[in-house]
Amino acid sequence: MTTYTPLPIPPTALKELRATDDAGRPAEPFTARADGVPLDCVGSLLRCCLREIRAGERVALVSYAPLRRWAATTGARPGAYEETGPVFLHAEHCAGPEATAPAEGYPAGRPGGLRTVRRYDADGHIIGGRLLEIPEDAAAGFDGAFDEAFADPETALVHVRAVEYGCFLFEVRRA
Repeated sequence: MTTYTPLPIPPTALKELRATDDAGRPAEPFTARADGVPLDCVGSLLRCCLREIRAGERVALVSYAPLRRWAATTGARPGAYEETGPVFLHAEHCAGPEATAPAEGYPAGRPGGLRTVRRYDADGHIIGGRLLEIPEDAAAGFDGAFDEAFADPETALVHVRAVEYGCFLFEVRRA
């Protein structure tokens, strides 16, 4: 069981990203294949529903600027802290994590995986972070990292990213 709620990319943003991504490029959907053609993505995290890509699904790899979109709704000014990076999503509308994600655990929570747990303040500035090597009890590992992050009263939200590629995986907000 998890203590915090991992948030996918919001539906409004998904609709926009499926047309044009945050780098201004049109989305180019493709069918995920086990042989990795045209792109090795089976098993990668879908940011729309927070589960892994399965062979045969129509997906798109798009650029996403999570802080830019969060700032647009909050009035924050992340400035140089704004990052744009690659994320996978279903090419068409999906039901989101409530319908497709596992009932327990955090997404991208394989033991041994390396994650950056990065804290942001209400202005969207980075105020700290830590490396998390996911332990066997992945939920407890993430919960501990989030407890630590939100112990700082300045922390407004946390981004979890993959260390290997720096990809945004999901967000957690102060309750």
